[in-house]
Order: sequence, then C-alpha cells, then structure tokens
Amino acid sequence: MEETNDRGAAPGPVVPGGGTGGAGGAGNAAAAVAAGELPGGRARPKTGKSEQTRAAILGTAMRLFQERGYDRTTMRAIAQEAGVSVGNAYYYFESKEFLIQGFYDLMTQDHARDATARMEGMRDFAERLETALASWLDCAAEYHGFAAQFFRTAADPDSSLSPFSNESHPARATAVALFADVLGGSDLAPKLDAELAELLPDLLWLHLMAVVLYWVFDRTEDTARTREFVRRSTPLVARVIAVSRYRAFRPLVRDATSLIQDFILPAIGRTPLPAPPAPAGKGRR
Repeated sequence: MEETNDRGAAPGPVVPGGGTGGAGGAGNAAAAVAAGELPGGRARPKTGKSEQTRAAILGTAMRLFQERGYDRTTMRAIAQEAGVSVGNAYYYFESKEFLIQGFYDLMTQDHARDATARMEGMRDFAERLETALASWLDCAAEYHGFAAQFFRTAADPDSSLSPFSNESHPARATAVALFADVLGGSDLAPKLDAELAELLPDLLWLHLMAVVLYWVFDRTEDTARTREFVRRSTPLVARVIAVSRYRAFRPLVRDATSLIQDFILPAIGRTPLPAPPAPAGKGRR
C-alpha cells in the first residue's frame, strides 16, 4: 500500500506569503527571483521544457488534491498522472508538502499581477486596498473547496507550510511587496509617519491573513460573507491609518510601532532557507 503522507509532512493553510520588513519586501522578492529561488529547495528550471514539466506536476497535484484530498494523494500517484517518473517528480519538488509551497508561489504571483492591473489609475488608499483584497478572493475562489484541508496545521510553529515560516518566505515577500505598492501608489503614502509607513505593508499582509482565515470557514455562496467583510473592514482600516498622521496621535503611533517591531515582526520568518545540494541519484521511489 502506498504511503498517504510523504515524510509525515503536515499541510498548512492555502494562503499567500508576507512579512519581510515593509517596503523592503519588494527588494527581497526581487532578490529571490534574481537568485532563482523556488519553494521546495529547488533551483528555478533553466529551460522551457523544465518549466513545463514542473508546471505539469504542480497542476496535476492540485487537481488530485481537489479530487482525492491531500492525505490520500501520493507523490507516486502525482507522477503517474503527470506522465513523469517518481524520481523526476522529486527532482522538482523535494516532498509532497513542497507542492503546496509551489502553489503558494504561483497563487501569490497571480494575485500580484491581477491586483496591480486592477489598481491601475487608482489613488485612493481605501479603494486600492479593497481592490487588492477582492482580487485575492477571486484568484483563490477555485481552491476554496479544499483549502480547509491545509489549514489544520496553520497554528503549528514547526510546519514549513505555515504562512509565517522561512520556507514560505518567497511567496510572502511577493505579497508584502504588493501591499507596499498598494500604499506607495496611493495619495495617503506621503502623509504618513515614515517609520509607520515602512511597517504598514507587513501589517496589511496580516490583515489579509485575517481575511483568509474568515474565507477558509466561510460556507456562503461565492464566499459572500467574506466579500462583505472585506467591503466593510477596508474603510475602517484606511481611516485608522489615515488619522495616524495627525500630531495628537503620534505618541500612540510610536507605541504601536514599538510593539509591532518587538513582538509581531520577529514571529515572521524573515529569510528564505538556503537551497540544499542536488540529490546524488535520480530521486526516491
């Protein structure tokens, strides 16, 4: 009988990434791309055929996860359905759990592209933020049916699939870079305290995490309640951020900034893990 969970790996929530130090997230994301990083400790494929093979394995895995569930899908089954050897599947993805990391990466990139296109020409911060969050809900919609399967270990600090882990750094950096753009392209950005503005992309990513948590458990048609939550919470978030620029609120802003720097940001994996050496053989079977 085939194993049901390679290496005993426990899945995490289907979420995009974050938390790299505010506007610095954009630089970290660019550095990750330049370094050729990919989730799962594998180098970015160098040829078009390799990219196609990797995409085929990932696409097949996501389909089987939807059809059979994560625990009942094995790397052997994924390789067979994708038309590749088991060793080839392990060459592109170190273990089954890293297929979810690959999904995080693709999902976050799709979200960033879609949200950026939708925000074109917008200057109002609240409108840009709501647009970015609504974009995530649309990009993730087809995966809602099995998202809960990955959520059960979200609170496990040792899970590499936690959105806060070092392994999730590349996708998280892309997401934080998007929220840096949400703020930076708005009419509010020049008016904010510089120190707070630097932290806001990370905090806006945490706001997205709250939306994702609500979304996972939302059973309304087309996740209507989550969409309403986004519509109603976004103006509130925007107003709170906007009033922080007034002198009377500066002491409160300083205290909040210190609290975030000391207790919230250190809990987020801040760096990508180094890639392991290439396997000596053709892979595991």
